[in-house]
Amino acid sequence: MSNEKLGKIHVYTGDGKGKTTASLGLAIRALGRGFKVGIIYFDKGGDYYSEREVLDKLTPNLKYLAFGLPRMTDGRFRFDNLPDDIEQAKEAIKQAEIWMKEDFDLLILDEINTTVKTELLAEEDILNLVKQKPANLELILTGRYCPEKIISLADLVTEMKPIKHYADLGLDARAGIEY
Repeated sequence: MSNEKLGKIHVYTGDGKGKTTASLGLAIRALGRGFKVGIIYFDKGGDYYSEREVLDKLTPNLKYLAFGLPRMTDGRFRFDNLPDDIEQAKEAIKQAEIWMKEDFDLLILDEINTTVKTELLAEEDILNLVKQKPANLELILTGRYCPEKIISLADLVTEMKPIKHYADLGLDARAGIEY
């Protein structure tokens, strides 16, 4: 039996750099094979993320939406949640439910794992979403702090682990590299 079109669940988690980057690399690979790709950014509102300049040019087989208020405005991250942050996360998960019913081959839910730890979404919301995944949809969930129950549903889990990072020397995030 060929499993080429069987949809798997991937989780990219951990404290290391590269979770979003890995998912975008997979998106490019899938686009190269003519797949239809969707990306939903959780808690990454605003126009601060450089990859979106390229994503805008990868149509018609790629669609993406960004939800959340801007958290990065000057190279520093805003950690506190505003009421609108929670509403944006709820809207993002509703959009994910809609897109799961469309004809995407690959759907990336960027930073969804982090939303439980940051109290933007309940773990149950994400579990229910993952359980609704159509059999032929490849589903990618990124972000730190992936709950164990979600990991148990995944077919592939990669934990990014920092060994050495220049941020430990006090360097700020850089446009085009970290965002």
